[in-house]
Amino acid sequence: MRRTARLRTALVRTAAAAGAALAVVAVALTAQGTQRQDPDPGDATATAPGISGITVTRRTGGGFEALVVHDSKKPGEPRISRYAHRPGKAPRVVPLDWRGAGEPVDLEAVDRVPGRPGEYIALASEGIGYWVRDAGDAGVEVLDLFPLPAISEGDNFEGFALAPTARPGVMVAVWADRGQDDRPATLYAARMVLNQYGEPRFGPVRTAELRAPYPALDVRHASDLTITATGELLVSSASDPGDEGPFDSAVYRAGHVGLDDAGTVRLTLAEAPRTRATFEGHKVEALACVPGTRQAAIGTDDEANGGALLTAALCG
Repeated sequence: MRRTARLRTALVRTAAAAGAALAVVAVALTAQGTQRQDPDPGDATATAPGISGITVTRRTGGGFEALVVHDSKKPGEPRISRYAHRPGKAPRVVPLDWRGAGEPVDLEAVDRVPGRPGEYIALASEGIGYWVRDAGDAGVEVLDLFPLPAISEGDNFEGFALAPTARPGVMVAVWADRGQDDRPATLYAARMVLNQYGEPRFGPVRTAELRAPYPALDVRHASDLTITATGELLVSSASDPGDEGPFDSAVYRAGHVGLDDAGTVRLTLAEAPRTRATFEGHKVEALACVPGTRQAAIGTDDEANGGALLTAALCG
């Protein structure tokens, strides 16, 4: 109850700082090779705290519900929240209790586990995965903790995604060190299965380096990623010169991932990644496709300005 009250207070403060009630915020959405677009009302809604990872849990009419994670580092700050996106209306944000393990530090990504309804993997920046179950009003329950394989010194992870395959119980996992300026992002991909105890086990890891086509300065080349229904890799990038900004971000097509006929993971990156959309004034840190649609849910962490949720037709 106390966390809910604190979050509602933060929402009001964020809107007041912007000089408006918590409602629709207009943003610019520009896609490469197309004319400037004006998002539908509700395409950007102010929220607080900022969103560092998102996964859509279900569609609700014209909107959707999602679990979002926050890069909180201090005890008592919200780690994960339930988010209801309703076009044209203020979002509903409910912080959830974190149960069954100590509070994680700096959660940066979250995705649903294919074939396991109500189960998700959240990833901390140091490369520790938290397998959790959505326990409804009781919050989220931690089922398992595990380190990602093939972690390199200096890695700072901001992206993680899972995709189902045609093989029962087998999924593809992709995760990314964000990179910084001259240091490219590193994408990792591996087959993932559950052993008899329900613990994740990874196959051989494939890696590839990736540079964002936009923005150019103070750039994190991979601030999050998602896998579309066709295996396309969508990656977000962000310019982050400091907590006061100015921020700038993009979502771009990076390549494809999947299993071949032999069950080997194939990670193929584009020679020239293509920018799909840019987001001026926002630091995009969360990206997910809304199942059964072309819509992408895009979360931002704009530091002193709180955050925002945007939607754009980028999937498929």
